[in-house]
Amino acid sequence: MRFGIFGSASAKRNSGEFDSSEGFHDFVEYNVEAEALGFHSTFVVEHHFTGYGQVSATLNLLTWLGARTKTLRLGTAVMVLPWHNPVLLAEQATTLDLLTGGRLDFGIGTGYRYNEFVGFDLPMEDAREKFEESISIILKAWTSNEPFSHQGRFWTFKNIVVEPPSFRKPHPAVWMGAGSERSIQDVARRGFNLLLGQYASPADVAKNISIFRKAVEDKGEKWDPMRVGVTRAFFVTDDPREVEQALERRLANRMRQLKLATMPDGRILGGPDRADGDPVQINLNSAIYGTPDEMARKIEALRDAGAEYLLINGGGSGGGERGRLSLRRFAKEVMPEFVGK
Repeated sequence: MRFGIFGSASAKRNSGEFDSSEGFHDFVEYNVEAEALGFHSTFVVEHHFTGYGQVSATLNLLTWLGARTKTLRLGTAVMVLPWHNPVLLAEQATTLDLLTGGRLDFGIGTGYRYNEFVGFDLPMEDAREKFEESISIILKAWTSNEPFSHQGRFWTFKNIVVEPPSFRKPHPAVWMGAGSERSIQDVARRGFNLLLGQYASPADVAKNISIFRKAVEDKGEKWDPMRVGVTRAFFVTDDPREVEQALERRLANRMRQLKLATMPDGRILGGPDRADGDPVQINLNSAIYGTPDEMARKIEALRDAGAEYLLINGGGSGGGERGRLSLRRFAKEVMPEFVGK
């Protein structure tokens, strides 16, 4: 198996809890230590207008992380294409890939939080079509050595050559978040890698990986389980009370995120926070919290479901030194049972 990090720095406004620079620098040091402990990657979110300090300038933060690390792969989870000028985004992404020797994992999506589209004054109903136009421009920008022009519904570019070129050829690795059968098949059709949300049950993880694998093999491609990243919350502790408190924090955070994603008519258009069923039970079943032995059993269930690449989110620890201790314990007491096996 392979393990990576998934998550966000914290930079709260008008909070006495900690200042913005402390939250960001703590996140950077957390990832630097994760590399030293043997983690393969870090995937950082992009969110806006939350009021509780999630990362908004994802590529900027990853560039800083790239300068502080040597082997850690640097992932976006995800860049929401309908919010960005695709040519500028293509240039920024290849700059990071070039500077880090090909370490960029370019995760992309359409977006799902209604409040973010309102904040940008962008119609959410255009997100899918704008995503399609944007990714076609980005791929062409990355692979075209000759000037090209584009005239579409949302974007117009005239006689451009995008610079710099990426380190990885023909372009950086591309990842997409997906959860439905149709969207998972679409990821395979494009030749991209798959990110699965952190609230899916092991049974759903198994079903989704099976859908993706079949779609990949139907294209005549060799199956590689490392093309699927499964996100999960983790917290190593021997105290059952700390597990209960972490579960309560995670559930409250999910409810807060779902509120941001909810449209005026009550609908939620997908997203990694969405899962069918009782929220309390979903929270309990999907979090990897507890002693090293308890965590190993849950990871074994995910491996039995076909997951070989786990991206873990340490938010359950509450961050700070306790989060760093949980990371160390996971690396020393849990990972050795799975890495290379």
